[in-house]
Amino acid sequence: MSPSPKELTDRPAEPDGQPADVLAEVLDTMRLSTHMYGRFELYAPWGIQFPQRPGAHIVLIARGGARLEVEGREGGVVLSAGDLALLPHGGGHTLRDTAGSPLHVLGQGECKRARGVGPIRLGGEGARTSLVAASFRFGVEPQTPLFNALPPLIHITADDPVTAGSLAPTVQLLLAESASNSPGATVIMSRLADILLVQALRAHVAGGKCEEHGLRALVDPQIGKALALLHERSAEPWTVESLAAAVALSRSGFAARFTALVGEPPLEYLARWRMTKAAQLLRESHVPLSEVAEYVGYSSEASFNRAFKRWGGTAPGTYRRDQRRGTVG
Repeated sequence: MSPSPKELTDRPAEPDGQPADVLAEVLDTMRLSTHMYGRFELYAPWGIQFPQRPGAHIVLIARGGARLEVEGREGGVVLSAGDLALLPHGGGHTLRDTAGSPLHVLGQGECKRARGVGPIRLGGEGARTSLVAASFRFGVEPQTPLFNALPPLIHITADDPVTAGSLAPTVQLLLAESASNSPGATVIMSRLADILLVQALRAHVAGGKCEEHGLRALVDPQIGKALALLHERSAEPWTVESLAAAVALSRSGFAARFTALVGEPPLEYLARWRMTKAAQLLRESHVPLSEVAEYVGYSSEASFNRAFKRWGGTAPGTYRRDQRRGTVG
């Protein structure tokens, strides 16, 4: 017997009364994988240009300092020991000890060596900087304004009074493993980097420095609850009125507030999320199209086919076949 859509896509059941974890669900549909560059021991003057990779990047300073320059962003950011930099949308970036230092273009062979038994050593004879770098690949590009609205750079300082305490244990473990030659260190580093990515996103929200719309919607009492309902019960025939009533807001007040905080109207968000979950099922299961349609809230396979084609540009059956052949991102 084939597993049901719910068995294939849901995480373990939440405790009674616990709302859906929206951030976890969004990251789950993106199918995150981690590529550890590893630890770098750098001596001034030094500079590194990292390979262009899709996804996200993270840099953690263990000792010393660095100047981070992000493609498309004016100026540079100075990172100190214990600081964390997250580039949620990827893109080209460089690290230097100071502006103008010569750049070493990191090659693929060096990336593989960095994941081996020792750090990459670069630079001259000056002051030492130690750092850990990783990138995250998304099997599927983010399809939600909650993630797409993130800024190109999130910088979390070691002395941030709001967020430093929650990140510190993971940071220390990752730095310790990066300096270890023990068996399995690279596996542990990859898992810790995954945790650090989620913690960095949470810290970004908790720090109150969020963009005008996006993840900050999750911490709004009413809109956060509405998002949890849409994720937990996405197949229900929600209307703006029923959502507004569920979070004790007027229809007009709820619609305006949801759009301002999330970045799109509630029913547009619901339609996009349904298609995102449907695409996940099509990629990862052999569940019949009729069951996929029902799981995401469509009463007929024909109406689901039309909605999916509007969303993704191809029919769901074609999308599934292309995914099996590896021809779609």
